[in-house]
Amino acid sequence: MDTKSIMIVGVGGQGTLLASKLLGAALIKKGYDVKVSEVHGMSQRGGSVVTYVKYGDKVYSPIVQKGEADLLLSFEQLEAARWLEHLKVGGTLITNTQKIDPIPVIIGTETYPENVLEEINKSGANVISLDALSLAVEAGSPKAVNVVLIGVLAKKTDISYEDWIDALKSTVPEKFLELNLKAFDLGYNY
Repeated sequence: MDTKSIMIVGVGGQGTLLASKLLGAALIKKGYDVKVSEVHGMSQRGGSVVTYVKYGDKVYSPIVQKGEADLLLSFEQLEAARWLEHLKVGGTLITNTQKIDPIPVIIGTETYPENVLEEINKSGANVISLDALSLAVEAGSPKAVNVVLIGVLAKKTDISYEDWIDALKSTVPEKFLELNLKAFDLGYNY
């Protein structure tokens, strides 16, 4: 199998790291060689966070170059725009429609750009945008956005539903498992 590349992008505190662990666990269960690299900017202050995931028969480096990602999973629409150039031609962007103000917007030196999703849709990428926050709330917690989005991503892989559930069970603490299973199903069936 050729190497495939996925990027998970968001803002610190959104659960991108758990999402990458779930993805890695599911890919390993499928038998792929998997490499993951997490980059934390000012993640604890609401800054950009990106995780590179590469998988295939043999993977030598996790880094995803511009124009190389098969799939870009974004937890926030401005982050989708920031990392869009990493998506390959014909690649798929899955993005949450949620807006989280970056620090310059919070302190008033900048404004949040208008029409971000409209501009992304003009890029020619295969775009799946959804209000993952509403689905997470429906599952029982706004913190489950990450698992809702992984559920949407799961449909774009060759990994079985059962293997994804096993990955959830091996990654998510027992006390949060029921909530996350519901969040995954809402994303998977979106």
